[in-house]
Amino acid sequence: MITAGDFRTGKTIEYDGQVYRVIEFQHVKPGKGAAFVRTKLKDIRNGGVIETSFRPTEKFEEAQIDRIDMQYLYKDGDTYNFMNAETFDQVALTEDDIADVMKFVKENEFVKVLSYKGQIFSVEPPLFVELEVTETEPGFKGNTSTGATKPCIVETGAQVMVPLFVEIGDILQIDTRTGEYLKRV
Repeated sequence: MITAGDFRTGKTIEYDGQVYRVIEFQHVKPGKGAAFVRTKLKDIRNGGVIETSFRPTEKFEEAQIDRIDMQYLYKDGDTYNFMNAETFDQVALTEDDIADVMKFVKENEFVKVLSYKGQIFSVEPPLFVELEVTETEPGFKGNTSTGATKPCIVETGAQVMVPLFVEIGDILQIDTRTGEYLKRV
């Protein structure tokens, strides 16, 4: 059991028959009245976000989320196929569930597959990936005083905004949480 006073970003709890991850929390102590905890909770199954407040002493069951290292094998139609590297069990997940997460993941890379009570609900890609630029417009010298950017397409098909000096064939390091270009490798 965990109390609302013990909330931290990333904790997962069971509330109203659903499993939520704490996105934000704030302990509030008003001048009059009792203290409370204002929170933003994200439903781990459907991604919906709710804002609610709790008394600091309210208790919740802590949800145990299993993170399993799996290798992304290939995409077949609208399903992504993964393999557990230890047991060689294979799992297929639909594009509707994880398409936005997989846009920076190449075949044969390892990801963490998240499950709750045996039901898989999400995938965590590596924090940083290195991808090759396959399409971009040519940059122009001298046009960098404003920190200008241009769109480029990387080998997984995702679009990333990059500085003007990036060319086709460059290897880029990308933050998968934000989709931002970090540097050329």
